[in-house]
Amino acid sequence: MEWNEQALVLRMGPFREADVWLRLLCRTRGMLTVFAFGGSRSRRRFCGCLDVWNTLRCRIRSSRDGRFLNLEEATLAAGPQRLRTDWRRMGLATNCLRFTEALGVSEEAAPEVFALLEDLRATLDDGERLPGLLPLFFRLRLAGALGFAPGLAQCGRCGGTLENGGLFSVDEGLVLCPRCRVQRQEISRYGVVMPSGGLDLLRAVQQEFPSRWPTDELPGEIRRACARAIDGFVQYHLGLAWEGSYFRRV
Repeated sequence: MEWNEQALVLRMGPFREADVWLRLLCRTRGMLTVFAFGGSRSRRRFCGCLDVWNTLRCRIRSSRDGRFLNLEEATLAAGPQRLRTDWRRMGLATNCLRFTEALGVSEEAAPEVFALLEDLRATLDDGERLPGLLPLFFRLRLAGALGFAPGLAQCGRCGGTLENGGLFSVDEGLVLCPRCRVQRQEISRYGVVMPSGGLDLLRAVQQEFPSRWPTDELPGEIRRACARAIDGFVQYHLGLAWEGSYFRRV
């Protein structure tokens, strides 16, 4: 079986003397691992375009026994420039790619996640100012694209408004209004008190792509609350925590 695909390179590594393997996020098929035989030398078939964060136009073929996939040919569709020379921005980008890999991307979610990552690349490459919590914002947004979005629009118990903020119940993935929070009687270790400005910010992140995320400096109270809420939600519901240079299962 052979098909044409548009794909973004998430990771690349050597395989034997002149070959490489690549982890790709394909626009229509989700995350795949492919082998590019001669990929470290061939300029005719791959044009030196197999770098991480590049978007490729690919021709992929299944091996005869169906055990692996071959990247037969690839041309560059888009790629970063500034990002490759800015170590700070590349660090943010790598963190987001590692989270994407750790979660995995199904065929159903692939189109939205592909668009999300391309917008993130453009934001990191072209944006003059970046959100201070960009990696955490990305985790919340990607989790939502994969069907793990916490309920932030209204109180998860009574359906009331949250104009005065509330308690983000990490284990339940919802927000309690002040009245329901009092009825709960205690703030467990899975609860984060969220001011109304913090909830507005998280809603914006859930609904928009990175290029439209707010870049203004956040008040300390909102910054801390958002960071705790997102990190707690990801660890509790997705079982992932950032440690050193990779995500580990918790």
